[in-house]
Amino acid sequence: MRIVRLANFVAAHSGGLRTSLRELGEGYLAAGHEPVLIIPGELDSDQETAQGRVITLQGPRVPFMGGYRVLLRRRQVAALLSDLRPDTLEVSDRTTLRWTGQWARAHGVPAVMVSHESLTALLRLIPLAPARAAADALNRRTARAYQQVICTTAWAAAEFERIGADNVARAPLGVDLDTFTAPGSTARTSFAGHNGAGQALLVHCGRLSPEKKPLRSLNTLATLRARGLPARLVMAGDGPLRQRLERYAASAALPVTFAGFLPDRAGLAALLASADVAIAPGPVETFGLAALEALACGTPVVVSAESALPEVVGDAGANVAGEDLAAGVISVLARPEQRRRAAARARAERYGWPAAVQAFLGIHRALVAGEDAGYVNGEDAAYVSSDAGTDGRRSARDGFTGRRA
Repeated sequence: MRIVRLANFVAAHSGGLRTSLRELGEGYLAAGHEPVLIIPGELDSDQETAQGRVITLQGPRVPFMGGYRVLLRRRQVAALLSDLRPDTLEVSDRTTLRWTGQWARAHGVPAVMVSHESLTALLRLIPLAPARAAADALNRRTARAYQQVICTTAWAAAEFERIGADNVARAPLGVDLDTFTAPGSTARTSFAGHNGAGQALLVHCGRLSPEKKPLRSLNTLATLRARGLPARLVMAGDGPLRQRLERYAASAALPVTFAGFLPDRAGLAALLASADVAIAPGPVETFGLAALEALACGTPVVVSAESALPEVVGDAGANVAGEDLAAGVISVLARPEQRRRAAARARAERYGWPAAVQAFLGIHRALVAGEDAGYVNGEDAAYVSSDAGTDGRRSARDGFTGRRA
C-alpha cells in the first residue's frame, strides 16, 4: 500500500507527534509498504528517509505556539495528493486538515484520522460554558469526514463513543524498548550533582506549553520540599512558558534544572532512567509517549488523573487529580525501588512499536479491502498482523512514483 500521511502543528522540537510519525513510517516501510509523509516546514523539500519519503511544504508559523507550522495552501496539498495517488490516507490533525477527508471521499481513497488529542479535554481548559457541546459538534464533523477514526486509548475514544460514532477503531502507540532502557549512573550525577545521593530526582519531560500544565510539576516539587523531602527537578523540554517557569522557580528558590529540548534520544533515555520518578501532569494527554518512555527506562510515572495516562501507566505509577501531584510521588517513593522499577519496565513492554505498527496497518488493510477495522488494544493488537489483500488497487499503480514537490 502507498500510505500517504499528513500532519500539521509540527515543529523542529515536536516530541510525541514526531516520534509517532517516525516510528509508524519506519514500521510501514519495513513491512513492505510505501509511506509518504507530508508536513509543513520552513522550506519546501522532498527526501527519502528511514521512515520513507518525507515531503515538506512551506507553511507559516502559528503565533504564540513555540514554532508550530501548518499547511494552509489547500490547492497545493490537494494537487500533491492527486499526483501521489494514495491507497490510503492517514491524517494526524482533526481541525485544519479535516478537509482532506472530503478530498479522499471524492477520490475514492480510504482515509483515517488519528486522534492525537481530546477536543473535550482541550475545550475544558477554556472558560467556555458550552465546551462539551462544541466538542461534540466538532467531533461529529470529524467522524463524518473520515471512514475511520483511530484512537490510541479508551479514554480518547470516549468522546466519539459519546456521540454514537460507529467508525472508531482503537490502536495503541508504542515505545522504543531498545533505546529506552536501564542506564548508567552518569546522567544522575550531571543533573543531581555529586551531593545528590540523598535527594529524590524528579523529571518532567514534555513541551512547556499551557495545555501540558508544566506548572504542576513545579508545584509538586514545592510541596515535597515543604514537607521535608529533599528533591530536585529536571524539566526536559521547551516551549512558550519556559521563561515564566524559570522566573517562578527562581523566585521560589526551587532546585530546578531547565534542560531544554533533548534531541539525543540516548541522552534523554539516560536522564529518564536516572530519575526516581517522572511526572506527567498534562490533563489532555490521549496516550503519553514521554510517560511510556520513562516506564521503559524503569522509572515509575505520576500522572494526571484527568488524562488517558492512568490507562497506560496502570499500577506502574500513580495518578492524582488537581494542580499538585506530590501525594502520588510520595506513594511511589514508598515502594521498594527494585520492585517499582521492575513494574515500570514490565508495563512498558506491553507497548512495543511492532505491535502498534501492525495494529495501524490492520486498520489500513481492512479499509482497502472494504472490511470493518474493528477495535484493537495493547493486548490483542497482534490479530491484525496477517497479510490482507488490497482488492487489486495497488497493482494498477505499480511503478508510479508521484511528483517531486
